[in-house]
Parts: sequence; structure tokens; C-alpha cells
Amino acid sequence: MNYKEMLPELKKEKLPKHIAIIMDGNGRWAKKNNTKRVNGHREGVTALRRIVEAASDAGIKVLTVYAFSTENWGRSKTEVSYLLKLIMDSLIKEIDELNENNVRIQFIGTKEKLDESYNKKVMQTCKKSWNNSGLKLNIAMNYGGRKEITDAFNEIHDDIITGKIEAPITENLINNYLYTANFPDVDLVIRTSGEERLSNFLIWQSAYAEFWFTKTLWPDFTAEEFIKAIMDYQNRKRRFGRRK
Repeated sequence: MNYKEMLPELKKEKLPKHIAIIMDGNGRWAKKNNTKRVNGHREGVTALRRIVEAASDAGIKVLTVYAFSTENWGRSKTEVSYLLKLIMDSLIKEIDELNENNVRIQFIGTKEKLDESYNKKVMQTCKKSWNNSGLKLNIAMNYGGRKEITDAFNEIHDDIITGKIEAPITENLINNYLYTANFPDVDLVIRTSGEERLSNFLIWQSAYAEFWFTKTLWPDFTAEEFIKAIMDYQNRKRRFGRRK
């Protein structure tokens, strides 16, 4: 069954507002298919393209995907260089189609270790979509959950010292200093490839998220499986520590 045939089965009033995806398994996909790791990453971009389309068609408000973590700098220089180039090339290639489909795209993460020219090019390209009102696509690039919280507290400290804000520090205040400020907390976290951990991804925002794991490697992840994950989410009872 094509995923578009599954869309009428979704309960619009129970859609997750914010879905986060840990796109895991590109390297294992390459090994399984006896090809180079770079081809696994390339197929991963193709998978993201179909999931973005499905998320938009399903009426999801925010989709955040884990593209490159602060820990990924520990990989070989060759793989890191390829990943950075692939992410940039894919953004430039896809931005016009994203615009046509009313998708708003932005990168979240730290600018540290990235060339200033790289950061500037990302910003200039993403800006083309910032008037769009459809799906908000966040690319977690050079991202780490602990780094995000550390950056937030340093900014809060500086603003208290300079008198821009006053103590006490509240959860709402911290939210406003995160990379994801103005976005709702994560409702559903999807992780592919059989791993079952957050890996330092949106650790503050996922405090009450539902988790959905699949053994499917990311390049093989389909729009149909994405919709199944949403359906499973809709059948869960979310109490947030309370009792009905």
C-alpha cells in the first residue's frame, strides 16, 4: 500500500506536532550492499527526501533530523569532508523544490569547527525558504544535546550579568535559549537500524517523547514505515506523569 493511501487513516487531532528522527544505518547499509560508505550516505539523502514529502503530506508541523553530531568529528577526515560536502550539495540541490512545497528549512547546532564560509552559505540558502508556512524542517548539523544546553546556560549567564534578564532561571527561560526556541517539544522520536538510544539528540526536548524503533537501515526506511510509526504513536496513551 502506498503511503498516500494510508493518510486518511491518520487521526488529524492526534498528530504529533514535532517528530525527531535519528537517521542511523548508512554505513551498515553500504556494508550490507557491498559498496562504499559514501554510497550509503548518498542513499540516506534519498531516504530523507521521501520522508520530508510524507511528513508534509501527513500534516506534521515540525520535523527534526540528526544529520551530523558533534561526535561525528571523530570519524576519518575523508568521511567527515564527504559528509559536509554532501549536506551542503543536497541543500543547494533541494532548496527550490522545498520552496515549491512550502517547506521552511533551517539548520540547528553549533557553528564551532565549521568554516565561516560554510555557515554563511547554509544561512543564505536556508533563508530562501523562511517565508514558507508549511512543514518546518530542522537539520541538526554539528549538533549535540549537551552542547546545546551548555550554550544555553552560558548565554543565560551572560544576559543576567548584563541585566538583559533577571533570575530565577525557569524551564521556559531555558527553552527560549535552546537551538529549538519557538518549536514545540518532541512528541515522537524515530530511530532506525535497531539501535535504541538517544545518542545526545534533543535530550531536553524529548523529556516526554514517545519512542519508535525499527531495525530497518535508514537508506531503506520508507514513507509507509514512517506513517506506521505515526499510527503507533496515535494508539499510545500519553499521561505526562498524571492520571486520568
